[in-house]
Amino acid sequence: MASGNYFVDFVPKSEKDVLGNSLRMMTSSLRKKTQENEKHNWMTNGQNFLNEKLRGDKTESVLAKDVITFLSNYLNANVGAIYLCDDSECSLSVFGKYGFISESRSSERFALNEGLIGQVAAEQKRIFLTDVEEGSLRILSGILDTKPKQILIVPFVFEGKTQGVIELGKLDSFSPSEIEFIESSVQSIGISFNSARARRKIQELLEQTRIQSEELQTQQEELRQMNEELEEQTQVLRQQQEELKVSNEELEEQTHILEMKNKEVELAKSDIEQKTKQLELSGKYKSEFLANMSHELRTPLNSLLILSKDLADNKRKNLSEDQVESANIIYKSGHDLLVLINDVLDLSKIESGKMSVNLERVVLRKFAKELMSTFKLQATEKKLDLDLIFDDDLPEVIRTDSHRLNQILKNLISNALKFTERGKVQVEIKKQNKDKILFSVIDSGIGIPEEKHSAIFEAFQQADGSTSRKYGGTGLGLSISRELAKLLGGEIFLKSKVNQGSTFSLSLPIETNEISISEKENEVFHNSVDSIQNEFINYPTLQDDRNQIGENDKVLLVNEDDLKFASVLIKQANEKGFKCISAATGEDGLILTRKYKPHAIILDLDLPGIKGQTVLNELKADQSIRHIPVHIVSANEYSLELIRGGAVEHIRKPIHKKELDEAFNRIENFINRKMKNLLIIEDDFNSRKMMLKLIGNGDVKCFEADSGKEALRVYAENHFDCIVLDIGLPDMSGFELIQEMEKIKNGRIPPIVIYTGKELTKEEDKELQKYSESIIIKGIKSEERLLDETALFLHRMINDLPEAKQNIINNLYDKDSVLFQKKILLVDDDMRNVFALSKILSEKGMNVLKAEDGNSALELLSKNEDVDLVLMDIMMPEMDGYETMKKIREISKYKNLTIIALTAKAMQNDRQKCIEAGANDYIPKPVDVERLFSLMRVWLSK
Repeated sequence: MASGNYFVDFVPKSEKDVLGNSLRMMTSSLRKKTQENEKHNWMTNGQNFLNEKLRGDKTESVLAKDVITFLSNYLNANVGAIYLCDDSECSLSVFGKYGFISESRSSERFALNEGLIGQVAAEQKRIFLTDVEEGSLRILSGILDTKPKQILIVPFVFEGKTQGVIELGKLDSFSPSEIEFIESSVQSIGISFNSARARRKIQELLEQTRIQSEELQTQQEELRQMNEELEEQTQVLRQQQEELKVSNEELEEQTHILEMKNKEVELAKSDIEQKTKQLELSGKYKSEFLANMSHELRTPLNSLLILSKDLADNKRKNLSEDQVESANIIYKSGHDLLVLINDVLDLSKIESGKMSVNLERVVLRKFAKELMSTFKLQATEKKLDLDLIFDDDLPEVIRTDSHRLNQILKNLISNALKFTERGKVQVEIKKQNKDKILFSVIDSGIGIPEEKHSAIFEAFQQADGSTSRKYGGTGLGLSISRELAKLLGGEIFLKSKVNQGSTFSLSLPIETNEISISEKENEVFHNSVDSIQNEFINYPTLQDDRNQIGENDKVLLVNEDDLKFASVLIKQANEKGFKCISAATGEDGLILTRKYKPHAIILDLDLPGIKGQTVLNELKADQSIRHIPVHIVSANEYSLELIRGGAVEHIRKPIHKKELDEAFNRIENFINRKMKNLLIIEDDFNSRKMMLKLIGNGDVKCFEADSGKEALRVYAENHFDCIVLDIGLPDMSGFELIQEMEKIKNGRIPPIVIYTGKELTKEEDKELQKYSESIIIKGIKSEERLLDETALFLHRMINDLPEAKQNIINNLYDKDSVLFQKKILLVDDDMRNVFALSKILSEKGMNVLKAEDGNSALELLSKNEDVDLVLMDIMMPEMDGYETMKKIREISKYKNLTIIALTAKAMQNDRQKCIEAGANDYIPKPVDVERLFSLMRVWLSK
């Protein structure tokens, strides 16, 4: 004890050993006091050492390293780390380490409340861990890898804000003194780190201030220089003002002179504008004149071609070789003239906006192969290779005008063959992108100079004037092709160099939109021609065979106003064994048809008086003559509506002799073939038997098919004049069946009558309109309509049918029973149309209510609830027909009221717009009266 060792316990001899007990108590008291002194000294020294580490202008990183190193050494900790809060106080990152190795970046950064570090920072309370799990903080050395026994995590705070977190780990336990030391030190640590952070921010602000000061000095220097320059400019400006004053005086004098000249220019400009308008008007008249000259130019040339070809053939062998050669020269010259006329007319039609476009589905591969076949002979004669290349990802079908597309590509291929002396011509068809298709014609010919690339697309232009003399041609082809491409929504590109060939590429949309062609809304009402009298036969005609017709003769009516061409037709028909009747007007044609009942009719469309379209409608509306086959021969564009109206075919003028022979052969075969073939495609047995019983007779042979596959087999093996189709087949839809039929027999599908028990959606109805000749839905009188439609397309004579079937069709057209005393609401703002329509409706025994706009129509309906049918004009002021029909359909009691829309427009989507607005049916203006009555009979009978 005397040497200061108070840690040896003194053992008294007994309880009565007073001195021993006193010594033991004194030793214990001295030991405790010594321990307290040692702890105090240890704590004091530690605080002093720590304060030494905290002194100085240290950065946060240096301070963190010094603090964690000191604490780890002083507390004999084996591993440690110090985490500092960022300026936003949202997360903590490691700034100082002692024996600490992070296993991932996630252990070096923590958000508040994330992990124990984040939790301590958020709660500002220490966490003490004992018996740490595997995978936690590790103590590593060259020969040691173990976990700490205890971990101490302590926050340090300044003024209530967490500045950071200290984490320490030991292999043994932390003593209470060590824990007390660390807790007593965190306040000073927090102050030091707050000071370090403040110094950093002050340093950053000082740096910003320094940079801003330098920028300010730069700006002041620039401003000084600008002031000096401004003073110089001010001096210059004063001098210029003096000069300007002098100039103004001179300018005033010049202005007066200029005003005089401007007046002269204005007069000249006015004169130029007037001449420009005159030129525009002259150009318009020229284009319109040429566009309207198609019939007048082509029909006389047509006769010249046919007669010269007939002479050149020299069937009677009565011409010399020189005469035959002369006839061939006439034919070739006429043909060349026809090509030139066609080019000029096409160009003028485009310029005047009268070029028509007939959008349809074009099967690409079939179209391309047929196109290439027309050039094989020409390529072979010139010893050129002619190749066709298809991309694999091409669509099967595109929607465009096949005639115009064929015209463009024929011109490009023809030019390529013309200007290529050796090598090959290649046609490539590929997708340009998801919406467009690219047709490229590539040749190895003479090429085109770059400076001529634009000029060759202008009318009557070629790359070289000598070219036309060597190769021939007018230079119109490319100009027409470019304009046709624009008309189809596409464009033509050219790549070419002299003597390196040329590539002409036509880009077209896969789905061409409806193209607006100069439409004139002609609302003139065409009355029926029921009242035609014999005095209409006053046009000069040819001497024909009407007075020599025998009982067994085959009679042909030629309804053609071009007497030269009519003479050619009659001569050709006589050679085929026909007796001919000639009519030069539509009125004459109808009268002679009803009088003589010919076996066939050749009909021109551009007739004086009533036009050929009206004649066709009249023929098919008359039960006594509707069976007579009508063959359209006209210079007009091909129209599917004519076939839908009951025509057998439409042949375009001019016609070569070979084509005319083939046409007469078809007429003769049609007349001689007494038995007509009908294909019935229906999966229901009872429905098929009903149709066989209804339609079948001695003049119709019916074929049956109960599936799409069977229908395709039967269709491929036989010729059919008409098809009856139910779209609800078990193995494929009606749409798919029609598409497959298009691939057979060169795509020539006979008229199709849809007869189905399925309620068609608007989308299905729209899709079927592309294919079917007449849509029939099962219901009241649908059997009657089926008999009527098939009789029309099979050209059956109604009087030859059994009496019961005659009555069925006659009842459909019994005007008195269906139309008599029906109340009709007529809505039209044009009083001329109202007067004409109400007059013919009244003549049929109908009561007509008249409304001049949509509001009046609604008012009349509210007062007349027994209206049977509404005839609704579309184009009206204020409330148009679409809106009026929608408002009528909103009234519950008029949801089933029949509405037939009348419109002067004739675009393909107009019918669909009318149906969507609430119309039951649609008829275009000028109104075909018989068609209107036919529609009214159908709807009023339901």
